[in-house]
Amino acid sequence: MGIKLRVSDLNSVFNKMSPKFKVFAPKNFEGKGRSSDTDMVRYGEVKDVSEIVFDKKSAFSPKEVLLPITQTIFFFAEDKCLEPNEETHAPIIFLRSCDIHALKRFDDIYLRNGFEDPYYKRIREKAKFILIGCNKSFDSCFCVSMGTNKTDEYDAYIKVDEDFAYLDIKDKELLSYFEDIKKVDEEIIPEIVTSNDVKVNVPSDLDQRIFKSKMWDEYSERCIACGRCNFVCPTCTCYSMQDIFSDDNPKVGERRRVWAGCQVPGFTSMAGGHEFRKANGEKMRFKIMHKVYDYKKRWGYHMCVGCGRCDDICPEYISVAGCINKLKDAMDEVKNND
Repeated sequence: MGIKLRVSDLNSVFNKMSPKFKVFAPKNFEGKGRSSDTDMVRYGEVKDVSEIVFDKKSAFSPKEVLLPITQTIFFFAEDKCLEPNEETHAPIIFLRSCDIHALKRFDDIYLRNGFEDPYYKRIREKAKFILIGCNKSFDSCFCVSMGTNKTDEYDAYIKVDEDFAYLDIKDKELLSYFEDIKKVDEEIIPEIVTSNDVKVNVPSDLDQRIFKSKMWDEYSERCIACGRCNFVCPTCTCYSMQDIFSDDNPKVGERRRVWAGCQVPGFTSMAGGHEFRKANGEKMRFKIMHKVYDYKKRWGYHMCVGCGRCDDICPEYISVAGCINKLKDAMDEVKNND
């Protein structure tokens, strides 16, 4: 159902939802950027529409809500294990088309990969997703090349223009909160990006022979293995487990899962000291091939959704889009060497 209403009335809806839902959206965090005098847009709880940043791309993805950076799995004390209290509020998440496509990748990994992760499933089943339209492309986006620039897989769509909000609401539960609100029925068509300045082309003949290419040597020299690209990526799903013990009693503590990533030192370390992919170029090779080769062989579509956050965040100005576009020449190189 398409409706038009005043932003002030939408804030009233937020208030009505508050006993059951928490609203998460891109918001501005002052002084939380790369240096103390810069800001950062990332996901956080909002209570007013004015807090939502619609005209900038969030530095981090919505996965912060569905898969917390640090998540306590259980507490242990002597011979007992206790699960933490479950969050009683369901999340409503404002996100863009590329991030809704990324959600499909998360579901693949956590729900359809031979095992259902109960911690992710618990949050995922309660979540509602509100699409933010894009009336223009951001500088580093290549969503059109990846086919993620549009979607109809949303519970509601929103556009805010000055004092008015325009919504297309599909979910019946969300729609029920608007019953007593003054509104006008109106046809609402989500805004989508149809072209990006950045374009990528994944070679159709891409295969594992590319492992032998010299193109990866560049990234051993440039990449510092900070892992920022992993942590802002909406489709990176890896984590590690940590047991945290009490200083007062070593038999008391908690088990946590914490974000991890293939670019981070020690990610592939094994007992005995063996480590796969020691060189940073090898780590880059693994990441790129997983995003545009391995995953597609398993699921039929690329893991990368072209949001460009990896390019935005890299302190060494390494472009993943640029790396993907080097794959064709790299394949020609290895074929000529066969």
